[in-house]
Amino acid sequence: MDTHPRMVVTRSLPAALMERIAAEAAAWVNPEDRTLTPAELQAVADEWQPDVMLVMAMDRIDADCIAALPASVRAIATLSVGHDHIDLPAARDRGIAVIHTPDILSDAVSEIAIMLMLCAARRAQEGERMIYGQTWKGWSPTQLLGRDVTGARLGVLGMGRIGRTIARRARAAFDMEVHYHNRSRLERGLEDGATYHDSAEGLLAVSDFLMLAAPSTPATKGFLNADRIAQLAQGAIVVNIARGDLVDDDALIAGLRSGHVAAAGLDVFNREPDIHPGYRELSNVFLQPHQGSSTIGTRVRMGEMLLDSIKFHLEGRDLPNRLV
Repeated sequence: MDTHPRMVVTRSLPAALMERIAAEAAAWVNPEDRTLTPAELQAVADEWQPDVMLVMAMDRIDADCIAALPASVRAIATLSVGHDHIDLPAARDRGIAVIHTPDILSDAVSEIAIMLMLCAARRAQEGERMIYGQTWKGWSPTQLLGRDVTGARLGVLGMGRIGRTIARRARAAFDMEVHYHNRSRLERGLEDGATYHDSAEGLLAVSDFLMLAAPSTPATKGFLNADRIAQLAQGAIVVNIARGDLVDDDALIAGLRSGHVAAAGLDVFNREPDIHPGYRELSNVFLQPHQGSSTIGTRVRMGEMLLDSIKFHLEGRDLPNRLV
C-alpha cells in the first residue's frame, strides 16, 4: 500500500525539489509554465484528492476555492513568505493548515531591493537604452546625472525581517540614514539605530528614498496614493519589493512624469503580469519581473522548508512556520 501523501503542485520547481517530491509524494505537477485558472485548480484537486496543495504566490486561494477543496486536503503550503493570496480565516474554518516560508527570502529580496534603488538612482534603464540602441555618443560631464545614494535618507515602510535586512545593508554599504514606520515600534535592539516614525506621513517627509517592504493588508493596499506622493520631498525615489497593490499606479506614474518622484525601482505590480502600460512609456523607472527571491539557493531552501514542514505536519508535529 502506498503511504506517500498525495500532493498537487501548481508549478514546476527546481530539479532538486522535483526529485524530492517524486521520492516522497504521489504528486500531480502542473505540466505548463503558467498559473492555473481557478477552474483548472479545482478540477485537478477534485480528480487528485490531495492531502496537500503546494501553491505559489500567484495562485488565488480565496474563500470560494477553499470551500470547494476536497475533504482530503489537510494543508496548503505556499512557496512564499507573503500569504495575502490565501484566505486564512476560510482555511482555519475548514481545519486546513497553511504553511509559508519566513526568513529564507530576506537576503535575496534585500539584494534586489538594493539593486532597484541603485538602478533607479543612477538611471540604469536610460543607460542601457543608449548602449543597446546604439545612441551613445561618448562620455560627457552632464551625461545621465543621477542621485547620490551614499549618506541619503532611506525610509522603510515595514521593518519586518526583509525590511530590517535592507536597512542593515543600506547602512553598512552606503552609510544611509535609516528611518522607518511600522504599526508598532520595534524593540530597541532590532532598530539598529533606525529612527521610528509613528505616522506614515512623518516617514514620507524624511525619505530621500522610500522603500516599500510592508505586507499587503487592508491597511496598506493603495498606500502610495497621490496624497502621500505629494508628501514626499521633491525628487524622492520610490522602490517597491513588497506587493504591487501597495501602490496606486496612476498616482505614481503621474509623480514620475511630473518629476516630483525622480525615479522608481519596481519588482512587483498590480495585476501581474499585465502591468500598467504607463510604466513602459517612462525612462525614469527600472522594472524587474518579480525577481525578489529568484536565486537557485533561495528557491531550493524555500522548497525544502515546505517539504519538511509538510512531512512534520502530516506526522502531527507543531510547526513554527504554520500560519493557521
